Amino acid sequence: MLAFRCPRDSRPTAAGCETTANMPQPAASSRDRKRPARKNQRMRQFWRAWLPGPRHGFARGVAVWGSPGFRHDGEQLADVLADCRNLRAWARARGVDLDDHPDSLARLDRALEPSTEDDRRILEMDGGLYLGTTMVRHLPGARWHIWSNGHPVVKLDSGRYLDVVAIVNNLADAGESHLAALYTDAAAD
Repeated sequence: MLAFRCPRDSRPTAAGCETTANMPQPAASSRDRKRPARKNQRMRQFWRAWLPGPRHGFARGVAVWGSPGFRHDGEQLADVLADCRNLRAWARARGVDLDDHPDSLARLDRALEPSTEDDRRILEMDGGLYLGTTMVRHLPGARWHIWSNGHPVVKLDSGRYLDVVAIVNNLADAGESHLAALYTDAAAD
């Protein structure tokens, strides 16, 4: 037996493929067009409820893995995530002192103003971790939190989670750096 596949605009017949492009098609109602989306959404919800695993998808840019106790040791976690070697070396070469103080975010913003591709790459790699480190060290109640997929986020005292790595990556992609404004926004929360 020989199996073949007909092109999208045709249907199989005994003699081969018959083109359906010129054949009249029934008009689809708006209700029929919406049905697959709802069905897919219900199926996605069913599988999400049934399958175990991370609720946040894949870790973006940075992932933290270690023993279960490591995730709950705030000081050790903060020390590991504060190590932004590339950003600190880049800033030191431009005369900017990154001392984990909120004022250093404004100095870093000024140093990044005429940004090049290399500057944006450095900011994408370590900028979010530096912003998060500054928040954790200076905002009352702020701490690092590790999602189940290993992605680090900052949990503020109000209960709000800030995905600082993703926020800074989006800013760097747009060629912007508003780290001081992001810190001010989090401090007001």
